[in-house]
Amino acid sequence: MVHPMTQTSRAPSHSHLTSVQPRAARSVDYGLDAPGVVNGFAALGILTLFVGIALELLGATLNLRRLGGIASWTGITFAVTALLMIASSRFGKLRARDRLFHRLHIRGHETVLDVGCGRGLLLVAAAHRLTTGRAIGVDVWSQRDQAENSASATLANAETEGVRDRVEVRDADMRALPLPDASVHVVVSSLAIHNLRDAAERGRAIGEIVRVLRPGGIAALIDIAHVAEYARAFHARGCVIEQIGFVPTMFPPTRELMVRKVLVNRRGRRLQPT
Repeated sequence: MVHPMTQTSRAPSHSHLTSVQPRAARSVDYGLDAPGVVNGFAALGILTLFVGIALELLGATLNLRRLGGIASWTGITFAVTALLMIASSRFGKLRARDRLFHRLHIRGHETVLDVGCGRGLLLVAAAHRLTTGRAIGVDVWSQRDQAENSASATLANAETEGVRDRVEVRDADMRALPLPDASVHVVVSSLAIHNLRDAAERGRAIGEIVRVLRPGGIAALIDIAHVAEYARAFHARGCVIEQIGFVPTMFPPTRELMVRKVLVNRRGRRLQPT
């Protein structure tokens, strides 16, 4: 259970505070993840399937026709992979989001940070659960990692969902979070930290998450790679691993991790949160 703590002040710098005008009948779009990969699988699938069918129908020898069969099945595999990734982006990650927040038990007063917020999937969900609290998203707005990723798109989604007044987004690298020490009750992140290619840099990002978390605060991550590495990094920084497991609704296979920053008394003894 996340504990009630005093909300900290927020620096106005690096923030996108421009209001977003409501759009009539606008639908919320949380973006296609890894669009280059999805498009590559789809294109390879169609091309390979076309070549395979052509070889099966027109191959002059038995070996060519067999090669066509292999190519056809390879093309189908690529195409199905692309479809599964699209389904994960459009439906699966929404279910994973709901499952994650069901376990966080947010009360409403917290400051929630979304690291690598993208178009606001977790950020907006957090804001829906807040009353006096604040949801802050940070991102570098990579177009490679998510289609049409931008701060304006995130704020537009927050506006459409009716939570714009509780949402703030900032241009920031997860390795240098623009927040004070121990200022955040909950940190969430989805499909973001793995984009740092070097283990040392991922460790820096984990270190920043631990730094901004309040004692007793929770970090909940969803990612497709390096989750066991994240768990070790959190543990090395004095956090308790509360949960680690697979997310059944996302593709490629995805894991989730939930950790708590320990409470320590004046004598340096760890306390169990109540």
